[in-house]
Amino acid sequence: MAYLGSKPSSGFITTAKQRITSSTNNYVDLDNAISSLADVIVWVNFVKQDSTNLSLTTSTRITLGGTLTASDIVEIAYLGKAVATQNPSTNSITNDMLVNSSITLNGSAVSLGGSASVGGTNTPSFAAYLSNDSDQSISDSTTTKIQFDAERFDTAGAFDTSNYKFVVPSGQAGKYFIVCEAKFSCSSQNAIVGTAVHIYKNGSSYHSTGNLGAGYISGTQYPILGESLNVSTVIDLAVGDYIEGYGFVKVDSGTPKIQEGNDTGTWIEGFKLVE
Repeated sequence: MAYLGSKPSSGFITTAKQRITSSTNNYVDLDNAISSLADVIVWVNFVKQDSTNLSLTTSTRITLGGTLTASDIVEIAYLGKAVATQNPSTNSITNDMLVNSSITLNGSAVSLGGSASVGGTNTPSFAAYLSNDSDQSISDSTTTKIQFDAERFDTAGAFDTSNYKFVVPSGQAGKYFIVCEAKFSCSSQNAIVGTAVHIYKNGSSYHSTGNLGAGYISGTQYPILGESLNVSTVIDLAVGDYIEGYGFVKVDSGTPKIQEGNDTGTWIEGFKLVE
């Protein structure tokens, strides 16, 4: 049999056997139920008995071909049935008895018998948005910090709604997935001719996307009334690094705005990747 560590002095399992003495019956009662005589071998005084001279009266009784005397010895071997002969006691198996006393999880050695978690959670995570109180007015053709002043959730309390930024908390350096969306509008109808959304890291643009309104047809520019843009990225962050969202709008008239809303409006979300 296969085993871990040093081979035990006696096996943990063996074939089931039974020995009967001092019987004067013409039958033997079995310790284990069987379905047919093919499941056992019967010896009387060390002579194997032909199964044609035996009959299975019940699942636990075999009728013999004759009556036993008190000096007869009957032995029964159960074919294909194993029973436990030795159970290891509690705490009797040590690390030294195992083929490997430790395993590696997520790059760290873990001693068997200890505990470890497999996988991980994508935290810290956050979701902030420009609140429903009012739209944010911004200057034309000026990249402006978006005022994410409300939260849907923030697992580490790391998003600063007063300064509109996520700051990596202590012990949480690593790679983060960040996505930012902004919805733009203008006080004048069909006045937007260009927009852009930026993800900033430590005060500088790290990743962005933009659009020139509805574009040009035959050399003529066709502005639009409103537009939504989103940008996403994976970014390596150290403790204390901070993430912000910025928006840009170019209009040919009126006052541009970034629209409020946590679902279809303007929001920023992120979470730490499990590595």
